[in-house]
Amino acid sequence: MKKTIVILISFIVLVSCGSDPIPKPNGYLRLEYPQAQYKTYDQDLPFTFDRNVQSDTIRFKPLKDDVESFGLNIEYKKLKGTIYLTYKAIDGQERLTKYLKNAQNFTQEHTKKADAIEEVVWENPVNKVYGMFYEVGGNAASQSQFYITDSINHFLTGSLYFYAKPNYDSILPAAHYLQKDIKRIMESVEWK
Repeated sequence: MKKTIVILISFIVLVSCGSDPIPKPNGYLRLEYPQAQYKTYDQDLPFTFDRNVQSDTIRFKPLKDDVESFGLNIEYKKLKGTIYLTYKAIDGQERLTKYLKNAQNFTQEHTKKADAIEEVVWENPVNKVYGMFYEVGGNAASQSQFYITDSINHFLTGSLYFYAKPNYDSILPAAHYLQKDIKRIMESVEWK
């Protein structure tokens, strides 16, 4: 019996010896998004803008306010995200100041969960478009926000939300893809 156990242990030791194990290389999730193609969105609105044709739908939502105001939801079902646009007509300098403060405060509310908020000033004097783009880092509810205005008649805000619990590492590729669309909206807005 002892001989059998010794032979069995010796056999296991001899068979188990071999080359050194080599760890597998790190695997990365490969996400490919379609090339963005833009088309001017010119409906019965006080402005036009370029939208990515990869977006599924644009929903119009009237908002209650004492000035002309409405929302546009640009939905990306494959990316499980939506760019929410809100337009408000400016009726005097006081209202413009109020809209600017609200837009800036809305972004600052994300500082509780955000790791960083990067601000980029936007100016297009040719089309009279001035504003700010905010890139929000970390597990905040919205990864990007912006506002633009002509400082006289028009004020447009936008924010990006995903239909999932924020996990910055998981949604980062989709957030970068849609941030390009947001920047294209800002660049292409023309007031009527």
